[in-house]
Amino acid sequence: MKKKSMAALLAAAAIFYSTTANAEVPNDAETLALAARIDNDSFDRGKLNIGNTVQYWMPIFDTLLVYTPDAKIVPNVAESWTYNADNTVLTIVLRAGVKFTDGTSVDANAVKANLEYLATANGPNSYMARTIKEIGVKSPQELELRLAEPDPALLYNLTTVAGALASPATLGKEGSNEHPVGSGPYVYDASASVAGRQYVYRRNPEYWNPSAFPFKQVTITPISDTVARINAISSHQVDAAIASPKEIKQATAAGLKVHLGDVDFLGLTLADREGKLNPPLADVRVRKAINLAFDRASILKFVDLGYGTATNQIFGKTSEAFLPELQDYYPYDPAKAKALLAEAGYANGFTLDMPQIGPFAAYEPIVTQQLGAIGIKVNWQKLAPGSAIPQIRSGKYPAFIFTFGMITPWSDFRQYLLPDAPFNPLKANDPKLLDLIREAQVATGDAQKAKFQAVNRYIVDKAWFAPWYRINTVYFTTPDTDVDMEPGNNVPYIRNFRPAK
Repeated sequence: MKKKSMAALLAAAAIFYSTTANAEVPNDAETLALAARIDNDSFDRGKLNIGNTVQYWMPIFDTLLVYTPDAKIVPNVAESWTYNADNTVLTIVLRAGVKFTDGTSVDANAVKANLEYLATANGPNSYMARTIKEIGVKSPQELELRLAEPDPALLYNLTTVAGALASPATLGKEGSNEHPVGSGPYVYDASASVAGRQYVYRRNPEYWNPSAFPFKQVTITPISDTVARINAISSHQVDAAIASPKEIKQATAAGLKVHLGDVDFLGLTLADREGKLNPPLADVRVRKAINLAFDRASILKFVDLGYGTATNQIFGKTSEAFLPELQDYYPYDPAKAKALLAEAGYANGFTLDMPQIGPFAAYEPIVTQQLGAIGIKVNWQKLAPGSAIPQIRSGKYPAFIFTFGMITPWSDFRQYLLPDAPFNPLKANDPKLLDLIREAQVATGDAQKAKFQAVNRYIVDKAWFAPWYRINTVYFTTPDTDVDMEPGNNVPYIRNFRPAK
């Protein structure tokens, strides 16, 4: 366990308070103190998110299954599961004796209530439950999920938002966003927490698997400023923090541990593929021109110091949808980009509205310059702090810079490609793409992999996105804290942390 002298704690606190003005509960030997890049979205069980925000809700809401750092799905609250022959009925057997912290049982009816609430909550991951046509309760510990159609990502989804378990008494109730009740390893301490500053979680004394979570309490402090985050972890005021390649040299000099993962693609989402807000984007030649306008290798080298892989596809090498030949499908060629714009009728260019999203501010001058070089003027629009995800999902912006993680092809299709996907904010609907997705859904084995790749090839050729590169996720921990990176997520899960031996 980590040991800190009082003098060291006071010195660390002085640095931390002066740079962040966020800390409320100090770090100590029995605390896992995390610094997050963005603030919490919501504790409403129907609005839970993945990515950076999983660390906020996973202490409270246990999940039916667990996805391990070595990419295996293992039991958790669900002890076992079986599919029928055509993968349209999933039978789940629950662990006996698990309770929510309000004293009620985690039984089949509670799981049913959670899945039904998620499906209707219109949250960013509600799609995870929408293939479930009916839920049959066979006994207090056994239920059947009867699907409208095969869902190749369902088991994985039950390890994240689809599998999260909140007390049914809180679902849809006023105040549940601030006072969540789950069955997880920790209880949210609302009285010690200050939303937007620090979130405090105390150990759940009745948790069924306490050895999996060695810390007595967890604190999460959102710190959007990278320098302040690095100051906080360098001073040991926090134990772990997400960072970027630019801080690696400083971190190693300070004796911090550096953990790398391949999770996200970075670039533009060209959301207005039908030209509802910005008519030029309806023309595939315009979208291809945008792809050709970016010098991806130079952006990677000078902004992220080469920690990543230049690409024109959103899927990484471990994905079944990955195709090597798509890595350099749109080589940097501003002259060709200008020719395509002229061919599409935009020889004089056009203006493109884009939101300013704090973590991506360093890329804004690059986007302005490189799109400007082919005649596209970017009109940047300021967002309120903490509003990035709701705003880009609102359908107000035809394009935006963001990083998105790729997990399983089917999860990714439902997250980014289908008309009702949460990050297809303008609901682009391409019948040919839908046909390819449906073919992938019902295929199996090698045939399914080929269909996943066909979807990838199509969206690259139609330029649904303008990826620059897959950026290495960079995560720092103090020498006395160990962690395993989580495949498919840019920050580790709470269960992946442990004191260094």
